[in-house]
Amino acid sequence: MTYEEFKALTTQLRADLGQVIKGQDRALDLLLIAVLSRGHILLEGPPGTAKTLLARTFAQRVQLGFKRVQFTPDLMPGDVLGANIFDFDKRAFTLTKGPIFTDILLGDEINRAPPKTQAALLQAMQERQATIDGTDHDLGEFFTVIATQNPIEQQGTYPLPEAQLDRFLFKVVLDFVDAKAEHEILMDALGLEQGMTAGPVPIEANALSAGRALVEQIRLEPAIATYIVQLVRATRSHSDFEAGASTRAAVALGQAAKAAAALEGRDYVIPDDVKALAVPTLTHRVVLSPTAEIEGRDSVTLIEGLVAQVEIPR
Repeated sequence: MTYEEFKALTTQLRADLGQVIKGQDRALDLLLIAVLSRGHILLEGPPGTAKTLLARTFAQRVQLGFKRVQFTPDLMPGDVLGANIFDFDKRAFTLTKGPIFTDILLGDEINRAPPKTQAALLQAMQERQATIDGTDHDLGEFFTVIATQNPIEQQGTYPLPEAQLDRFLFKVVLDFVDAKAEHEILMDALGLEQGMTAGPVPIEANALSAGRALVEQIRLEPAIATYIVQLVRATRSHSDFEAGASTRAAVALGQAAKAAAALEGRDYVIPDDVKALAVPTLTHRVVLSPTAEIEGRDSVTLIEGLVAQVEIPR
């Protein structure tokens, strides 16, 4: 598969998904980039902004396995990972796999589960395997966590620690769609207008694997790598950040930029690829200083300022 062929396939896929998920084109693009670059994605937005629908529809259209876990305060690690249960007929323990054994795992309202349960995902997100009673179990090459958070209702929630936030490639903030998209959603939902129905994606089953292989071959010049490092290091010296982005963030930004280039049919990364992904890659990896919080500054605006300040390679 060539880069132009892959661009045509992903353009068709994005259009297909857009027929179901209206008004969230940016989120769809970032989800596709995350899967191509083997990353996980955190969706934050108020109820009713199609977070769950986005994850489910994406998994269906690319023919990947999908499971959903509703995170609650009483959810235990074993409810996510599974457990070895004694089979009296066989007189032996057998593994009952939890919902983590899938391709796309939707962790709905992940911040409602206690830290012990949240931590059950740490190994899976980093190594794509789960350890149960001392035995490692592979989760497959396409294992991807799509987690959601509700930013409005914070009572009874457990904020994700920095170590776990750092394992998400992107944090995507979803807002309500514009009036035109909302009108289309209403008309389709009430059956007042015959909307377009998204059909099966006309791509081969191994298209994502082929896309990932293309991403690995994309050139990222030393000057672009230096630019990424400068952006990440700038977050550590900024007075409004108590803690800056990690080295993992630099690697993630470089890998995501390569995936973005593949979607555009290019075999090389340009500075605009990095600039376009800096905000969703870095904002959840920094910690605002108390002064910045009191004065009402936010990480999105600050990261955008750094992107504007750091010199672009020529």
